[in-house]
Amino acid sequence: MKLLLGAEEYKRFAASLQEPAFRGIYVNTLKCTVEKLQQLFPYPLRQTPFSEKGFYIAPDVQHLGNHPLHHAGAFYVQEPSAMSAAAVLDVQPGDRVLDLCAAPGGKTTALAGVLAGTGLLWSNEYVKQRAFTLLSNCERIGVRNAVVSNADTRLLAEKLPAFFNKILVDAPCSGEGMLRREKAEYEKWSEENIAICAARQKNILENAAVLLCPGGEMVYSTCTFNQEENEEVVAAFLEKHPEFSLVHIAAHFGSAGFGMPQARRIFPKDGGEGHFVAKLKKSGSSDFVNPKSFTAAPAPSAFHEFYREQFLEKPYGNPCQIRDKTYLLPPEMPALTGIPLLRAGVLAGEMKGARFVPAHALYAAAQANDCANRLNLTLDDARTAAFLHGEEIDIGDSTAQKGFCAVSVENIPLGFGKVTGSKLKNHYPKGLRNLS
Repeated sequence: MKLLLGAEEYKRFAASLQEPAFRGIYVNTLKCTVEKLQQLFPYPLRQTPFSEKGFYIAPDVQHLGNHPLHHAGAFYVQEPSAMSAAAVLDVQPGDRVLDLCAAPGGKTTALAGVLAGTGLLWSNEYVKQRAFTLLSNCERIGVRNAVVSNADTRLLAEKLPAFFNKILVDAPCSGEGMLRREKAEYEKWSEENIAICAARQKNILENAAVLLCPGGEMVYSTCTFNQEENEEVVAAFLEKHPEFSLVHIAAHFGSAGFGMPQARRIFPKDGGEGHFVAKLKKSGSSDFVNPKSFTAAPAPSAFHEFYREQFLEKPYGNPCQIRDKTYLLPPEMPALTGIPLLRAGVLAGEMKGARFVPAHALYAAAQANDCANRLNLTLDDARTAAFLHGEEIDIGDSTAQKGFCAVSVENIPLGFGKVTGSKLKNHYPKGLRNLS
């Protein structure tokens, strides 16, 4: 770092490592507006320079994962400078977007919010356990048009060449930007690990180049400081791929890359733990390659009957049946043969004999006002905490009717239960419940 920053700047950097790490949240606009979250959030919020939907929270704020608004998917806890990469990609509604190294899901949250159910969002994570965390977060934030895969990037490139027009490569790295909040990273650091990471990053970018259509744009980012994993990886890629060029990032955060003024670097002095972001464009016209579309059996009539009873809108996506499960698949789904998937679209439920039984994800992806039978709770209602604890609750004087019933908090969907008499039997998944 002394060589990278120079003596005086290094002193300031070293001193900053003794200060508390920045913490933040990102507002999930699929579920909640920025203004509404600002009104409901129980702690002071201050906007970050990295995204208009990102806010700083105090270092001492604890247990946000247990908060009802987090359960409802209204926000995602994210290190502030990590918000920069998705913002720089500049996704537009209708894009086909690939989040290539997506876990745990913060950048997927941002990308999904911009797409707002249009186009296609493909979120991939190679490490299987992290991929399951990614899937859980996709369900919590209520994204409808996503595919979650657990694939090697080489395999995706073989199956989906030139399929995406926007790709985010937030590459696995040595994590030097995590030193303040994860002290164990000091012990893991080595020059050998930097070399291993750089080689892996170059390989991932090679596959991303195949996945990107002509005219498409790609963001490469890391949460580390050294040049070997940042500017040098990008420079090596550009030398090998003359069809790509750097795009100048016109951002007011951070500072220019070292010897690469088009890129941006973020250090703790800039208000974030650390990030590098570079944007690249592929030459040619922006024409998607359209591989064979995915096909599946249509959803059974029992699903459609259930949906008409429970929701005021038409089913989003394509209702399909795969074995005993019913899914609402994104309209632009390609053929998926040979790709290890965790989920495509929304798991609506399953058939048990002739009866359709809904899944939690169906209600998590709904809009509260579209739920025909609903129990809406407030943050200070004791029943909210009881529901998240897995308890049976009273429906009180609400208009909730007998049968399956959506449960929301401050008009943001939480899950569902089943009303019998004056009680709502809890169907909130056991693995998501607050234990205390």
